Amino acid sequence: MTDSTLHALFSPVSFGTGELPNRIVMSPMSREHCEGGVPGPQVADYYRRRVEGGVGLIITEGTFIDHQGASAYPDNMPRFYGDDALAGWAEVLSAVHRAGGKIIPQLWHVGAVRRPGAAGPNPSAPGYGPMELRGKDDQLKVKAMSQQDIDDVTSAYVKAALQAESMGFDGIEIHAAHGYLIDQFFWAEMNQRNDQYGGSLENRLRLGCDVVSAIRAVVSKDFPIVFRFSQWKQQDYKATIASNPDELSIIVNHLAKAGVDIFHVSTRRFWQPAFADSPLTMAAWVKKLSGKPVIAVGSVGLDTEFGWELWSQPEERHLSKVSNVQQLGDGLHNQDFDFIAVGRALIADAEWANKVREQRINEITPFERSCLDTLV
Repeated sequence: MTDSTLHALFSPVSFGTGELPNRIVMSPMSREHCEGGVPGPQVADYYRRRVEGGVGLIITEGTFIDHQGASAYPDNMPRFYGDDALAGWAEVLSAVHRAGGKIIPQLWHVGAVRRPGAAGPNPSAPGYGPMELRGKDDQLKVKAMSQQDIDDVTSAYVKAALQAESMGFDGIEIHAAHGYLIDQFFWAEMNQRNDQYGGSLENRLRLGCDVVSAIRAVVSKDFPIVFRFSQWKQQDYKATIASNPDELSIIVNHLAKAGVDIFHVSTRRFWQPAFADSPLTMAAWVKKLSGKPVIAVGSVGLDTEFGWELWSQPEERHLSKVSNVQQLGDGLHNQDFDFIAVGRALIADAEWANKVREQRINEITPFERSCLDTLV
């Protein structure tokens, strides 16, 4: 790795009222080790080890906001409400800060992914989304959100953001990617409403912009709001919300005007061009069009892209080898993005950042399926 690459990757950068020591961000990744939705000491240690391993900023795994339809998954995934869960997050925050790191929670509502009977304060609650969905027996599976539902969800996001700031977190991230609630409103295939939240691209952006502006209105002006969005969906890897740069410009500029400070641009391969007839990546386009700092992400440090089929692979199979590290510095040096989020590579090796900085690439532990089973 060249000196210029190392300099670009490990140069300090401002964040909120403080500074990060480098451009490496831990990507939010669900780990399913929070019994009853409460992060315990092993979760605090897990994040602390990544800070000690050289990560500049931790973005937590997705945490459910306080709405009955926010969760769709087992109750070993964390929530960001309730005295017990918040006490657990306070310990995580303390551990990261004591290690000299910074950390922000990712705030999450799954929307129409939920089905009645899933975890949450009301197991019988349906999913909530842009459009109604009923099963073969006419059971309501997804409720088309009314204005009151939208107001309630927006209030839940605001409550979580205020809680994060009052606890001393260093910012928040809004999860608006991968086919979850806010992304469902963005995505024309899932949002065929005929009111102010559907139809035109500007209308489909309204929920996301309203959540951002409602948070921006109540948190401190220098409290960072990070917004994670994606083209691809867990339901369809080829799905898009912007088919060209003009549409992308509308998306990012509306969100920037609402109060987004940093865009977290989720792709499956961070180095690939976003649109035909241009070599620019999605992160580079977002930075160019919005003028805002950008976090790039997508198969960083690995030779295989992320896929949901990952969980069905045999545990003993090595899925990914160390790769494309040089491209990180190249992208930063070319100002295509400002930060790089590292996912599976950091699950496999807490010392990943330090080993890259010290050019011990051959000592990095490769990612394999079994890495997901424990917090190490």
